[in-house]
Amino acid sequence: MERIEVELFTDPGNDAVVRLPPRNSPGVLIQGDSLSIIRADVAEIVEACDQGDVDQAREAAAILLSNLDELLARYTQALKAYDIPIPFCQGH
Repeated sequence: MERIEVELFTDPGNDAVVRLPPRNSPGVLIQGDSLSIIRADVAEIVEACDQGDVDQAREAAAILLSNLDELLARYTQALKAYDIPIPFCQGH
């Protein structure tokens, strides 16, 4: 294990926006339990598709998309607050 200093752009909560050296752009730190939840959400979509339940798959996908949109908004807001260029097309 290596200890390093990072730059923190948001509160150190569950989805903190941080920049690791020597990276140019910050990233989002997702805790392991949250990563497991995202994985379970994707698995639910796959299972619904396998069962032919398009409505359930669409509903689960819409919830996942909404959660990811919130995370992406938090990320872009943090970068804008520090005048850091957004490293991707804003059209997403």
